[in-house]
Amino acid sequence: MNTTGFERGSRKQFRIHVLPTKRFKTFAISLYAGVPLQEDTVTKVALTPFVLRRGTESYPETTQFREQLEHLYGAGFGFDVYKRGDYQIVQFRMDTINDSFVGGDEQLLDRSFAFLGEVLTRPAQENGHFRSSYVQAERETVRKKLESIVNDKMRYAAERSIEEMCKHEPYRLHPLGERKDLSTIEPQGLTNSYQSWLQDASMDLYVVGDTTLEEVENMVERHFNVERVTSADYHAQEASVGDNEVNTVVERMSVSQGKLNMGLRTSITYRDPEYASALLYNGILGGYPHSKLFVNVREKESLAYYASSRYDGHKGIATIQSGIEIPNYEKAVTIIKQQLEEMKSGAITDLEMSQTKAMIRNLLKEMQDSAYEMIAYDFNRQLSGKDRTVEELLNQVESLSKVDVQQAAEKFRLDTIYFLRDEKEE
Repeated sequence: MNTTGFERGSRKQFRIHVLPTKRFKTFAISLYAGVPLQEDTVTKVALTPFVLRRGTESYPETTQFREQLEHLYGAGFGFDVYKRGDYQIVQFRMDTINDSFVGGDEQLLDRSFAFLGEVLTRPAQENGHFRSSYVQAERETVRKKLESIVNDKMRYAAERSIEEMCKHEPYRLHPLGERKDLSTIEPQGLTNSYQSWLQDASMDLYVVGDTTLEEVENMVERHFNVERVTSADYHAQEASVGDNEVNTVVERMSVSQGKLNMGLRTSITYRDPEYASALLYNGILGGYPHSKLFVNVREKESLAYYASSRYDGHKGIATIQSGIEIPNYEKAVTIIKQQLEEMKSGAITDLEMSQTKAMIRNLLKEMQDSAYEMIAYDFNRQLSGKDRTVEELLNQVESLSKVDVQQAAEKFRLDTIYFLRDEKEE
Protein backbone atom coordinates (compact mmCIF):
# COMPACT_ATOMS: atom_id res chain seq x y z
CA MET A 1 0.00 0.00 0.00
CA ASN A 2 2.40 2.62 -1.25
CA THR A 3 2.34 5.47 -3.77
CA THR A 4 6.09 5.56 -4.29
CA GLY A 5 5.77 3.11 -7.18
CA PHE A 6 5.32 6.08 -9.52
CA GLU A 7 8.30 6.64 -11.80
CA ARG A 8 9.00 10.27 -12.68
CA GLY A 9 10.13 11.83 -15.93
CA SER A 10 9.34 14.68 -18.31
CA ARG A 11 8.89 15.56 -21.96
CA LYS A 12 8.01 18.88 -23.57
CA GLN A 13 7.75 20.44 -20.08
CA PHE A 14 5.08 17.94 -19.04
CA ARG A 15 5.84 16.25 -15.73
CA ILE A 16 5.23 12.54 -16.29
CA HIS A 17 4.29 10.03 -13.58
CA VAL A 18 3.94 6.35 -14.47
CA LEU A 19 2.96 3.47 -12.20
CA PRO A 20 3.83 0.25 -14.07
CA THR A 21 1.47 -2.49 -12.89
CA LYS A 22 -0.40 -5.51 -14.21
CA ARG A 23 -3.13 -5.22 -11.54
CA PHE A 24 -5.67 -3.52 -13.80
CA LYS A 25 -7.23 -4.56 -17.10
CA THR A 26 -7.21 -0.96 -18.29
CA PHE A 27 -4.81 1.94 -18.64
CA ALA A 28 -5.78 4.93 -16.50
CA ILE A 29 -4.58 8.23 -17.97
CA SER A 30 -4.98 11.56 -16.17
CA LEU A 31 -3.69 14.93 -17.32
CA TYR A 32 -3.82 17.78 -14.80
CA ALA A 33 -3.44 21.33 -16.09
CA GLY A 34 -3.33 23.89 -13.29
CA VAL A 35 -3.21 27.69 -13.29
CA PRO A 36 -3.66 30.24 -10.49
CA LEU A 37 -7.28 31.25 -9.89
CA GLN A 38 -7.63 34.74 -11.38
CA GLU A 39 -10.74 36.78 -12.05
CA ASP A 40 -9.71 37.80 -15.56
CA THR A 41 -8.92 34.24 -16.74
CA VAL A 42 -11.09 31.85 -14.69
CA THR A 43 -14.09 31.80 -17.05
CA LYS A 44 -12.06 31.36 -20.23
CA VAL A 45 -9.98 28.57 -18.71
CA ALA A 46 -13.17 26.84 -17.53
CA LEU A 47 -14.76 27.09 -20.97
CA THR A 48 -11.69 25.72 -22.79
CA PRO A 49 -12.10 21.96 -22.09
CA PHE A 50 -15.79 22.14 -23.00
CA VAL A 51 -14.80 23.39 -26.46
CA LEU A 52 -11.85 20.99 -26.77
CA ARG A 53 -14.17 17.99 -26.26
CA ARG A 54 -16.29 18.99 -29.27
CA GLY A 55 -13.77 18.08 -31.99
CA THR A 56 -10.18 17.88 -33.16
CA GLU A 57 -8.26 18.48 -36.38
CA SER A 58 -8.75 14.85 -37.49
CA TYR A 59 -12.27 14.52 -36.04
CA PRO A 60 -13.74 18.01 -36.36
CA GLU A 61 -17.36 16.93 -36.00
CA THR A 62 -18.51 15.93 -32.53
CA THR A 63 -20.03 12.71 -33.90
CA GLN A 64 -16.65 11.78 -35.41
CA PHE A 65 -14.97 12.58 -32.10
CA ARG A 66 -17.26 10.18 -30.24
CA GLU A 67 -17.00 7.51 -32.91
CA GLN A 68 -13.22 7.50 -32.50
CA LEU A 69 -13.66 6.57 -28.84
CA GLU A 70 -15.79 3.62 -29.96
CA HIS A 71 -12.98 2.59 -32.32
CA LEU A 72 -10.77 2.49 -29.22
CA TYR A 73 -13.00 -0.31 -27.89
CA GLY A 74 -15.23 2.10 -26.03
CA ALA A 75 -12.48 4.06 -24.30
CA GLY A 76 -13.73 6.46 -21.67
CA PHE A 77 -12.92 10.14 -22.01
CA GLY A 78 -13.96 12.98 -19.74
CA PHE A 79 -12.80 16.02 -17.83
CA ASP A 80 -13.40 17.99 -14.65
CA VAL A 81 -12.79 21.62 -13.73
CA TYR A 82 -12.27 22.31 -10.03
CA LYS A 83 -10.11 24.21 -7.58
CA ARG A 84 -7.49 23.05 -5.11
CA GLY A 85 -6.34 25.82 -2.84
CA ASP A 86 -5.90 28.94 -4.99
CA TYR A 87 -5.42 26.95 -8.20
CA GLN A 88 -7.90 26.17 -10.97
CA ILE A 89 -7.37 22.62 -12.21
CA VAL A 90 -8.55 21.12 -15.51
CA GLN A 91 -8.27 17.34 -15.40
CA PHE A 92 -8.64 15.16 -18.50
CA ARG A 93 -9.15 11.41 -18.05
CA MET A 94 -8.96 8.46 -20.42
CA ASP A 95 -9.70 4.84 -19.53
CA THR A 96 -8.48 2.38 -22.17
CA ILE A 97 -8.54 -1.40 -22.17
CA ASN A 98 -5.18 -3.15 -22.04
CA ASP A 99 -4.15 -4.43 -25.50
CA SER A 100 -3.58 -7.94 -24.17
CA PHE A 101 -7.32 -8.34 -23.52
CA VAL A 102 -8.23 -7.43 -27.10
CA GLY A 103 -6.02 -9.71 -29.15
CA GLY A 104 -4.27 -8.99 -32.43
CA ASP A 105 -1.72 -6.25 -32.82
CA GLU A 106 -3.73 -3.40 -31.32
CA GLN A 107 -1.72 -0.63 -29.71
CA LEU A 108 -4.52 0.97 -27.78
CA LEU A 109 -2.35 2.95 -25.37
CA ASP A 110 -0.50 4.58 -28.24
CA ARG A 111 -3.75 5.30 -30.07
CA SER A 112 -5.22 6.73 -26.87
CA PHE A 113 -2.25 9.05 -26.51
CA ALA A 114 -2.65 10.10 -30.12
CA PHE A 115 -6.28 10.94 -29.35
CA LEU A 116 -5.55 12.80 -26.09
CA GLY A 117 -2.63 14.66 -27.64
CA GLU A 118 -4.84 15.84 -30.48
CA VAL A 119 -7.62 16.91 -28.12
CA LEU A 120 -5.13 18.98 -26.16
CA THR A 121 -2.96 20.43 -28.91
CA ARG A 122 -4.85 20.21 -32.23
CA PRO A 123 -8.45 21.29 -31.67
CA ALA A 124 -10.99 21.75 -34.47
CA GLN A 125 -10.67 25.28 -35.86
CA GLU A 126 -12.05 27.61 -38.51
CA ASN A 127 -10.22 30.69 -39.78
CA GLY A 128 -7.46 30.19 -37.23
CA HIS A 129 -9.65 30.02 -34.14
CA PHE A 130 -12.13 27.78 -32.37
CA ARG A 131 -15.33 27.02 -34.26
CA SER A 132 -17.88 29.71 -33.48
CA SER A 133 -20.72 27.21 -33.17
CA TYR A 134 -18.79 25.19 -30.59
CA VAL A 135 -17.91 28.27 -28.53
CA GLN A 136 -21.51 29.48 -28.59
CA ALA A 137 -22.93 26.09 -27.62
CA GLU A 138 -20.44 25.49 -24.81
CA ARG A 139 -20.89 28.97 -23.39
CA GLU A 140 -24.51 27.96 -22.93
CA THR A 141 -23.45 24.64 -21.34
CA VAL A 142 -21.31 26.41 -18.76
CA ARG A 143 -24.00 29.05 -18.16
CA LYS A 144 -26.54 26.34 -17.37
CA LYS A 145 -24.10 24.62 -15.00
CA LEU A 146 -23.56 27.88 -13.12
CA GLU A 147 -27.30 28.57 -13.04
CA SER A 148 -27.94 25.10 -11.65
CA ILE A 149 -25.92 26.12 -8.57
CA VAL A 150 -28.36 28.95 -7.88
CA ASN A 151 -31.28 26.53 -8.21
CA ASP A 152 -29.66 24.05 -5.80
CA LYS A 153 -29.82 26.04 -2.58
CA MET A 154 -27.52 23.67 -0.68
CA ARG A 155 -24.75 24.17 -3.25
CA TYR A 156 -25.57 27.87 -3.56
CA ALA A 157 -25.21 28.43 0.19
CA ALA A 158 -21.91 26.53 0.22
CA GLU A 159 -20.54 28.68 -2.61
CA ARG A 160 -21.83 31.95 -1.15
CA SER A 161 -20.33 31.24 2.25
CA ILE A 162 -16.93 30.72 0.60
CA GLU A 163 -17.37 33.93 -1.40
CA GLU A 164 -18.05 35.88 1.78
CA MET A 165 -15.30 34.18 3.75
CA CYS A 166 -12.66 34.67 1.04
CA LYS A 167 -13.92 37.89 -0.54
CA HIS A 168 -10.39 39.25 -0.90
CA GLU A 169 -8.77 35.98 -1.99
CA PRO A 170 -8.73 34.04 -5.29
CA TYR A 171 -10.42 31.11 -3.50
CA ARG A 172 -13.71 33.04 -3.66
CA LEU A 173 -13.92 32.31 -7.40
CA HIS A 174 -15.94 29.37 -8.67
CA PRO A 175 -13.80 27.08 -10.87
CA LEU A 176 -16.38 27.33 -13.69
CA GLY A 177 -16.04 31.10 -13.72
CA GLU A 178 -18.68 33.80 -13.70
CA ARG A 179 -21.89 33.97 -15.73
CA LYS A 180 -21.46 37.67 -16.45
CA ASP A 181 -18.23 36.99 -18.36
CA LEU A 182 -19.54 34.24 -20.64
CA SER A 183 -21.38 36.49 -23.09
CA THR A 184 -18.19 38.50 -23.75
CA ILE A 185 -16.08 35.48 -24.75
CA GLU A 186 -15.59 35.26 -28.52
CA PRO A 187 -13.81 32.51 -30.53
CA GLN A 188 -10.65 34.50 -31.22
CA GLY A 189 -10.24 35.66 -27.63
CA LEU A 190 -10.88 32.15 -26.30
CA THR A 191 -8.33 30.71 -28.74
CA ASN A 192 -5.72 33.21 -27.57
CA SER A 193 -6.51 32.32 -23.97
CA TYR A 194 -6.26 28.58 -24.77
CA GLN A 195 -2.84 29.04 -26.38
CA SER A 196 -1.54 30.91 -23.32
CA TRP A 197 -3.04 28.26 -21.02
CA LEU A 198 -1.39 25.47 -23.04
CA GLN A 199 1.98 27.17 -22.64
CA ASP A 200 1.73 28.39 -19.05
CA ALA A 201 -0.27 25.78 -17.11
CA SER A 202 1.42 23.33 -14.77
CA MET A 203 1.06 20.02 -16.62
CA ASP A 204 1.16 16.66 -14.84
CA LEU A 205 0.50 13.52 -16.87
CA TYR A 206 -0.25 10.27 -15.03
CA VAL A 207 -0.50 6.73 -16.38
CA VAL A 208 -1.29 3.62 -14.34
CA GLY A 209 -1.11 0.29 -16.14
CA ASP A 210 1.09 -2.23 -17.92
CA THR A 211 3.53 0.23 -19.47
CA THR A 212 6.84 1.94 -18.76
CA LEU A 213 8.02 5.49 -18.16
CA GLU A 214 10.13 5.35 -21.34
CA GLU A 215 7.14 4.27 -23.43
CA VAL A 216 4.96 7.09 -22.08
CA GLU A 217 7.69 9.69 -22.61
CA ASN A 218 8.05 8.56 -26.23
CA MET A 219 4.29 8.80 -26.80
CA VAL A 220 4.21 12.34 -25.42
CA GLU A 221 7.08 13.23 -27.75
CA ARG A 222 5.20 11.85 -30.77
CA HIS A 223 1.63 12.87 -30.09
CA PHE A 224 1.65 16.13 -28.12
CA ASN A 225 2.00 18.78 -30.81
CA VAL A 226 3.29 21.61 -28.61
CA GLU A 227 6.64 23.03 -27.62
CA ARG A 228 6.36 24.40 -24.10
CA VAL A 229 9.15 26.70 -22.98
CA THR A 230 8.81 26.31 -19.22
CA SER A 231 7.23 24.00 -16.68
CA ALA A 232 5.35 25.99 -14.06
CA ASP A 233 5.57 24.70 -10.51
CA TYR A 234 2.82 24.85 -7.93
CA HIS A 235 3.56 27.14 -5.00
CA ALA A 236 2.04 26.13 -1.69
CA GLN A 237 0.73 29.25 0.01
CA GLU A 238 0.61 29.98 3.69
CA ALA A 239 -2.88 29.55 5.13
CA SER A 240 -4.64 32.82 5.92
CA VAL A 241 -5.85 32.66 9.52
CA GLY A 242 -7.51 36.10 9.43
CA ASP A 243 -8.48 38.01 12.58
CA ASN A 244 -10.54 36.95 15.57
CA GLU A 245 -13.77 38.68 14.58
CA VAL A 246 -16.51 36.41 13.22
CA ASN A 247 -18.24 37.78 10.13
CA THR A 248 -21.98 37.07 10.00
CA VAL A 249 -23.84 37.31 6.69
CA VAL A 250 -27.62 36.85 6.27
CA GLU A 251 -28.97 36.53 2.73
CA ARG A 252 -32.65 36.45 1.86
CA MET A 253 -34.19 34.51 -1.02
CA SER A 254 -37.39 32.68 -1.74
CA VAL A 255 -36.60 29.55 0.29
CA SER A 256 -38.64 27.45 2.67
CA GLN A 257 -35.66 25.90 4.48
CA GLY A 258 -32.75 27.80 5.97
CA LYS A 259 -29.16 27.00 5.00
CA LEU A 260 -26.67 27.61 7.78
CA ASN A 261 -23.03 27.42 6.73
CA MET A 262 -19.97 28.20 8.78
CA GLY A 263 -16.40 28.68 7.67
CA LEU A 264 -13.36 27.93 9.82
CA ARG A 265 -9.76 28.85 9.12
CA THR A 266 -6.75 26.86 10.23
CA SER A 267 -3.00 27.12 9.89
CA ILE A 268 -2.82 23.36 9.23
CA THR A 269 -2.46 22.47 5.55
CA TYR A 270 -1.65 19.30 3.62
CA ARG A 271 2.09 19.79 3.87
CA ASP A 272 2.11 20.21 7.67
CA PRO A 273 2.99 17.41 10.14
CA GLU A 274 -0.40 17.94 11.85
CA TYR A 275 -2.35 17.17 8.66
CA ALA A 276 -3.39 13.74 9.96
CA SER A 277 -4.67 15.39 13.17
CA ALA A 278 -6.71 17.84 11.10
CA LEU A 279 -8.19 14.95 9.11
CA LEU A 280 -9.24 13.24 12.32
CA TYR A 281 -10.58 16.54 13.69
CA ASN A 282 -12.82 17.01 10.66
CA GLY A 283 -13.94 13.39 10.77
CA ILE A 284 -15.00 13.60 14.42
CA LEU A 285 -16.61 17.02 13.95
CA GLY A 286 -18.72 16.36 10.87
CA GLY A 287 -17.11 14.12 8.28
CA TYR A 288 -19.13 10.94 8.89
CA PRO A 289 -22.58 9.74 10.07
CA HIS A 290 -21.23 9.12 13.60
CA SER A 291 -19.76 12.64 13.88
CA LYS A 292 -20.68 15.25 16.48
CA LEU A 293 -22.61 17.48 14.08
CA PHE A 294 -24.71 14.62 12.72
CA VAL A 295 -25.42 13.06 16.12
CA ASN A 296 -25.96 16.20 18.21
CA VAL A 297 -27.37 18.73 15.77
CA ARG A 298 -29.41 16.43 13.55
CA GLU A 299 -30.26 13.36 15.64
CA LYS A 300 -30.49 14.47 19.28
CA GLU A 301 -31.79 18.02 18.85
CA SER A 302 -33.60 17.49 15.52
CA LEU A 303 -32.37 20.91 14.49
CA ALA A 304 -31.05 20.07 11.03
CA TYR A 305 -32.08 18.07 7.99
CA TYR A 306 -28.39 17.57 7.31
CA ALA A 307 -25.22 18.61 9.16
CA SER A 308 -21.67 17.87 8.08
CA SER A 309 -18.21 19.38 7.65
CA ARG A 310 -15.47 19.35 5.02
CA TYR A 311 -11.80 20.21 5.15
CA ASP A 312 -9.69 21.57 2.28
CA GLY A 313 -6.12 20.81 3.31
CA HIS A 314 -4.69 22.72 0.36
CA LYS A 315 -6.33 25.96 1.51
CA GLY A 316 -6.51 25.55 5.28
CA ILE A 317 -10.28 25.93 5.47
CA ALA A 318 -13.03 23.80 6.99
CA THR A 319 -16.71 24.37 6.22
CA ILE A 320 -19.84 23.30 8.06
CA GLN A 321 -23.07 22.80 6.12
CA SER A 322 -26.53 22.40 7.63
CA GLY A 323 -30.14 22.75 6.58
CA ILE A 324 -32.45 24.05 9.31
CA GLU A 325 -35.90 25.43 10.00
CA ILE A 326 -35.55 29.20 9.77
CA PRO A 327 -36.78 29.95 13.35
CA ASN A 328 -34.11 27.57 14.71
CA TYR A 329 -31.20 29.75 13.56
CA GLU A 330 -30.01 30.98 16.97
CA LYS A 331 -30.37 27.56 18.59
CA ALA A 332 -28.53 25.84 15.73
CA VAL A 333 -25.66 28.35 15.83
CA THR A 334 -25.35 27.84 19.59
CA ILE A 335 -25.21 24.05 19.46
CA ILE A 336 -22.78 23.98 16.51
CA LYS A 337 -20.49 26.34 18.43
CA GLN A 338 -20.79 23.95 21.37
CA GLN A 339 -19.42 21.14 19.20
CA LEU A 340 -16.46 23.31 18.23
CA GLU A 341 -15.76 24.09 21.87
CA GLU A 342 -16.04 20.43 22.84
CA MET A 343 -13.35 19.61 20.30
CA LYS A 344 -11.10 22.30 21.74
CA SER A 345 -11.67 21.14 25.33
CA GLY A 346 -10.87 17.54 24.41
CA ALA A 347 -14.41 16.23 25.00
CA ILE A 348 -13.87 13.38 22.54
CA THR A 349 -14.94 9.82 23.28
CA ASP A 350 -12.94 6.67 22.65
CA LEU A 351 -15.75 5.55 20.33
CA GLU A 352 -15.52 8.74 18.27
CA MET A 353 -11.77 8.22 17.94
CA SER A 354 -12.00 4.55 16.95
CA GLN A 355 -14.91 4.99 14.54
CA THR A 356 -13.27 7.93 12.78
CA LYS A 357 -9.92 6.14 12.49
CA ALA A 358 -11.76 3.15 11.02
CA MET A 359 -13.52 5.33 8.42
CA ILE A 360 -10.27 7.01 7.36
CA ARG A 361 -8.50 3.64 7.30
CA ASN A 362 -11.16 2.14 5.03
CA LEU A 363 -11.02 5.12 2.64
CA LEU A 364 -7.24 4.95 2.39
CA LYS A 365 -7.25 1.21 1.80
CA GLU A 366 -10.05 1.39 -0.78
CA MET A 367 -8.01 4.03 -2.60
CA GLN A 368 -5.50 1.36 -3.56
CA ASP A 369 -8.19 -0.50 -5.53
CA SER A 370 -8.74 2.45 -7.88
CA ALA A 371 -6.09 3.65 -10.31
CA TYR A 372 -7.65 7.10 -10.45
CA GLU A 373 -7.75 7.41 -6.65
CA MET A 374 -4.07 6.48 -6.52
CA ILE A 375 -3.36 9.13 -9.14
CA ALA A 376 -5.41 11.76 -7.28
CA TYR A 377 -3.58 11.03 -4.04
CA ASP A 378 -0.17 11.30 -5.69
CA PHE A 379 -1.16 14.57 -7.34
CA ASN A 380 -1.43 16.05 -3.85
CA ARG A 381 2.37 15.90 -3.64
CA GLN A 382 2.65 18.02 -6.78
CA LEU A 383 0.25 20.63 -5.40
CA SER A 384 1.70 20.78 -1.91
CA GLY A 385 5.34 19.83 -2.35
CA LYS A 386 4.80 17.27 0.42
CA ASP A 387 5.71 13.65 -0.28
CA ARG A 388 3.60 11.47 2.02
CA THR A 389 2.69 7.91 1.09
CA VAL A 390 -0.70 6.42 1.86
CA GLU A 391 0.99 4.05 4.29
CA GLU A 392 2.68 6.93 6.10
CA LEU A 393 -0.59 8.83 6.42
CA LEU A 394 -2.39 5.73 7.65
CA ASN A 395 0.28 5.12 10.30
CA GLN A 396 0.08 8.74 11.42
CA VAL A 397 -3.71 8.54 11.78
CA GLU A 398 -3.52 5.27 13.73
CA SER A 399 -0.99 6.71 16.19
CA LEU A 400 -2.99 9.84 17.08
CA SER A 401 -4.37 10.44 20.56
CA LYS A 402 -7.21 12.65 21.80
CA VAL A 403 -4.62 15.20 22.84
CA ASP A 404 -3.35 15.40 19.24
CA VAL A 405 -6.89 16.05 17.97
CA GLN A 406 -7.51 18.60 20.72
CA GLN A 407 -4.33 20.45 19.78
CA ALA A 408 -5.44 20.49 16.15
CA ALA A 409 -8.88 21.77 17.22
CA GLU A 410 -7.22 24.75 18.90
CA LYS A 411 -5.85 25.73 15.49
CA PHE A 412 -9.32 25.90 13.87
CA ARG A 413 -11.04 29.27 14.30
CA LEU A 414 -14.59 30.21 13.37
CA ASP A 415 -14.33 32.93 10.72
CA THR A 416 -17.70 33.27 8.96
CA ILE A 417 -21.36 32.47 9.63
CA TYR A 418 -23.56 32.52 6.53
CA PHE A 419 -27.33 32.09 6.74
CA LEU A 420 -29.63 31.80 3.73
CA ARG A 421 -33.22 32.44 4.82
CA ASP A 422 -36.64 33.46 3.51
CA GLU A 423 -37.72 36.97 2.57
CA LYS A 424 -40.25 37.40 5.39
CA GLU A 425 -39.62 40.25 7.75
CA GLU A 426 -39.59 39.29 11.43
